[in-house]
Amino acid sequence: MPLELIKEVSGVPEIEPLDKLHKVDLKSLQLGCDYSKKYIQGKLSCISSLTYGGNRTPILKVGLQEQENSDSESNTINVLFFGKLAKDCAKVFSEGDMIAVAGFIVLPSSTSKDGEHSLVLKAFEDLKSTVYVYVKSVVDCPTESLSLVPSTRYTYTRLDELKAGMIVNVYGVVKFFKPPYLSKGTDYCSVVTLVDQTNVKLTCLLFSGNYESLPIIYKSGDIVRFHRLKIQIYKNETQGITSSGFASLTFEGTLGAPIIPRTSNKYFNFTTEDHKMVETLRVWASTHISPSSTLVKLCDVQPMQYFDLTCQLLGKAEVDGASFLLKVWDGTRTPYPSWRVLMQGLIFHGDLSDIHRLQHLTVDILVYDNHVQVAKSLKVGSFLRIYSLHTKLQSVNSESQAASLALEFHLHGGTSYGRGIRVLPESNSDVDQLKKVLECASLTANQGSDGGICRSECEDSFPTSSGSVSLFEVERCQQLSATILTDHQYLENTPLCAIFKQKAPQQYRIRAKLRSYKPKGLFQSVKLHCPNCHSLQEVPREGDLDLILQESAVNPLDSKLQNTLLYDSKVWSTKDQGERKVAVHFVKNNGILPLSNDCLILIEGGTLSEIYKLADKFHSVIPVRSGDGDLELLNLSAPFLIQGKMHHYGCKKCSSLKPIQNLNNVVDKTTWIPSSVAEVLGIVPLRHVFVMTFTLDDGTGVLEAYLMDSDKFFHIPPSEILTNDYLQESMEMIMNMFCPPGKKIDTYPWLECFIKSYNVSSGTEQQICYQIFDTTIADDVI
Repeated sequence: MPLELIKEVSGVPEIEPLDKLHKVDLKSLQLGCDYSKKYIQGKLSCISSLTYGGNRTPILKVGLQEQENSDSESNTINVLFFGKLAKDCAKVFSEGDMIAVAGFIVLPSSTSKDGEHSLVLKAFEDLKSTVYVYVKSVVDCPTESLSLVPSTRYTYTRLDELKAGMIVNVYGVVKFFKPPYLSKGTDYCSVVTLVDQTNVKLTCLLFSGNYESLPIIYKSGDIVRFHRLKIQIYKNETQGITSSGFASLTFEGTLGAPIIPRTSNKYFNFTTEDHKMVETLRVWASTHISPSSTLVKLCDVQPMQYFDLTCQLLGKAEVDGASFLLKVWDGTRTPYPSWRVLMQGLIFHGDLSDIHRLQHLTVDILVYDNHVQVAKSLKVGSFLRIYSLHTKLQSVNSESQAASLALEFHLHGGTSYGRGIRVLPESNSDVDQLKKVLECASLTANQGSDGGICRSECEDSFPTSSGSVSLFEVERCQQLSATILTDHQYLENTPLCAIFKQKAPQQYRIRAKLRSYKPKGLFQSVKLHCPNCHSLQEVPREGDLDLILQESAVNPLDSKLQNTLLYDSKVWSTKDQGERKVAVHFVKNNGILPLSNDCLILIEGGTLSEIYKLADKFHSVIPVRSGDGDLELLNLSAPFLIQGKMHHYGCKKCSSLKPIQNLNNVVDKTTWIPSSVAEVLGIVPLRHVFVMTFTLDDGTGVLEAYLMDSDKFFHIPPSEILTNDYLQESMEMIMNMFCPPGKKIDTYPWLECFIKSYNVSSGTEQQICYQIFDTTIADDVI
């Protein structure tokens, strides 16, 4: 083997594999000599990071210090490892380790420094190089599950001490995870959220070209150890990512369970300190973290539920290119008859006699899209954990019976909420418990009795056989939701029919389709909203705005209010009827007139078209009129500030207008931030918002929900959509995707929404209304 570990007991190697090889020292090394059956030995004085040369060949450079000639001027030589040998050594080597390298070539070094040899050694597998690492025994650990590595002492960082740029080792309890899935590139990806005794959460985004190299997590509550995790800040949140040499161990989080690390690495370090760390985290988690409520048995499932299922695979078949059938059981019986996929024409893998014998205990699960490849690779008989499995009731018609309800099981496409499939080893404690249940259920099935099988009392009111229905004769659940939640992801879905029975106020997570929406004219959905009094008003039309400005233009100009310390003034007469006078006041910045693209102007007597022309040339425009001792804003029916095509309005009810001279108090007189201008002028600014009514349908009921959005739901600023054709087209495309014209609702996409109920009084009558919040369009929809 290219890399071998030699166990030391009390400093003495248990075996001596180098007895037949000749040892050489550094001072005897020469160019051109054959060292294929010779070895050199020493202590690792330094280890560089793994790099990649031409053709992406891994390269590891180490410094090897000779112990026998430690007083020599050149007692250290650089050794270069290439290919797989380099990658294996990078996982095992630690500074201070004693190693031996057999089978190498000697080359001249052009980068040697003081204390280093003028030669360099090169080792790789094709040269039949072998590296021997002397390791100390690890005590108090199950030797059948651990490999020995040098007992390096690692330092672990608490989650509340992490800072951007650090590369750390951490321990934590798994709060949330996504099983490894193929990313958009060539690597696999896994998302893991950790928490430790500091109650700080850390979300880690882990990538690897090898599926098995990512953490082997089976459920929330597992304990993980990450080595060489890089910390960065992403969207103002601390995040962990893989760095060179990243490695992980996973342990079951249950108190009293054997502490057996799960890892694909052949070599790793695990000491008595690690053992104590796992035990400490288990004790802490048992009192601070609620056990996962997502693991559900088939006898406890309900319609419109998302849950994790531990089961055994009895059979499988490909239905079409985008869906795959898994027949599974967990030894219990569903409270509703389960829906069956029509098997005619499908190539089935599995024991049909077993399926028939256990027909009342098996369920059909359809998996979609990215999960299909994983499903194809599963072996019949293996034990599985399926994450975020979805149930729904479907009306079934057959020739032999009237319409009845059957329970469908779907694993939708995508990875939201941790959707995925993981094969559990037979050594897993949950599998051990499942085997006992399956053995009992199988014995009961052989005896033709239902005794001892978990089932609902109400099951007998349903037919014992659900009938068969083709996959293409029922609604297929959409693989992805067109919207996602920005919070509350861990809450379970509530059917609409159940919401109607609840009093307000409440909050719900729902999954439904958009049956219709109002207003159909999307430009009509833009309103002005006051954050103080929560009033809504229409956005003034250009015609109405022009009339307001024309009425103001008849007011006479006051020459005493021109050319002040705040601004310079320019007055001219128009050629229209009455020779209307227009004054433009150019606001100064520290007594100096700025360039036009930084300049705020105040305009008296101007029409809407004139203001638009000035808004194209100057940074900002404020329509004003002459008042008693100072210029003053127009009625707040007009914008208090115009920037390009953007109109900023204020609330008449909540604003308390202040003199224009207060503009002197604006700190930055080049950017003219609307909120800063509003503040010094005593204005409470109104926000542009979308206000719409969505009629939602989930198959159990229909509900009208109110949406008020600034830019979080659609990712489109409502203040810009009125003047931007591109944004108008984008908005129309989104709504046509939510609610495709001319198509049946079965083909509409699903929407994940969070809604809240509230009471509204109208005279003596009171009704419950609903509003959508903490919901946004999925990234791949925009």
